[in-house]
Amino acid sequence: MTLLLNPQAVADQLSAAVPGSVRGVEPPALVVEVDGLLEAVRFLAGDTLDLSFLASLTAVDWESHFELVYHLQSLDRNHLLTLKTMVDDHAAPLVPSLTGEFHGAHLQEREVFDLFGIRFEGHSDMRRMFLWEGFPGYPLRKDFLGLPGALSAGLPGFPHEGGENAWPVPGTAPVIPGDAGRD
Repeated sequence: MTLLLNPQAVADQLSAAVPGSVRGVEPPALVVEVDGLLEAVRFLAGDTLDLSFLASLTAVDWESHFELVYHLQSLDRNHLLTLKTMVDDHAAPLVPSLTGEFHGAHLQEREVFDLFGIRFEGHSDMRRMFLWEGFPGYPLRKDFLGLPGALSAGLPGFPHEGGENAWPVPGTAPVIPGDAGRD
């Protein structure tokens, strides 16, 4: 069974190794300053704790700020740590990229960018992953429903829906002869 590391014990070790990097402890997570994220992760991934695998990365929109949640794991020692950092600039959030430390951060950071609009400084390919370029807004932000310029959330009104590629109105889709279950 995977052991969850005690965040207070890790915070004590991290504070000694990287002074000023620890923002606090919110069990079960260790919270670090965004400015000290890279140094903190380098220490955590080092020989002392061996948290060298990024199991997951996600974000939470608290309207006033963003919270990024990282799950770091040691595959050799079979332990796990939840690490958080806060980004106070809601209008233009920027976080250091961890792609230099974890190869798996590449796609996870792109996903967070695509859905939340959080940019990762130093990422080599910061572009949308699921949505098309020009998609208005970021759908996992709490302010997504209030899009500017008379656009509304959801599919209606987005540029890809014009002409022959428009979504069919329910009940108006053509019946294709020989299509099982539609005749």
